[in-house]
Amino acid sequence: MAFIDNYDLENFKNEAEYLVFEELERQFESYRDTICICNECVVDMAAIALNLVKPFYRHSILGTLYAAQIMEEDEEYAKSIQEAVKTAITKVSLNPAHDLQDKYVSNRSPE
Repeated sequence: MAFIDNYDLENFKNEAEYLVFEELERQFESYRDTICICNECVVDMAAIALNLVKPFYRHSILGTLYAAQIMEEDEEYAKSIQEAVKTAITKVSLNPAHDLQDKYVSNRSPE
């Protein structure tokens, strides 16, 4: 039996994911119609940003409340999220994983 099968690890969550996703959405407003927001580019942006920030794991509902409180009070961490997202948007915009010709076709919001 595998180690992971012996423990309930299903509730582990990286709160940084939610913060990065929220910040991506916020920053997309500034880049409206100038960046590609297709699924491939957005996933690349999220992955790059998450690799640039410190993870913030929790494993319970109480951990979620604690994480939310810390995030509201930790201006340095919030700034690191903002900078990581800006860096990720710039990197992906300059070098998307798909043809540049597709860039503006894919730039439409999913409906």
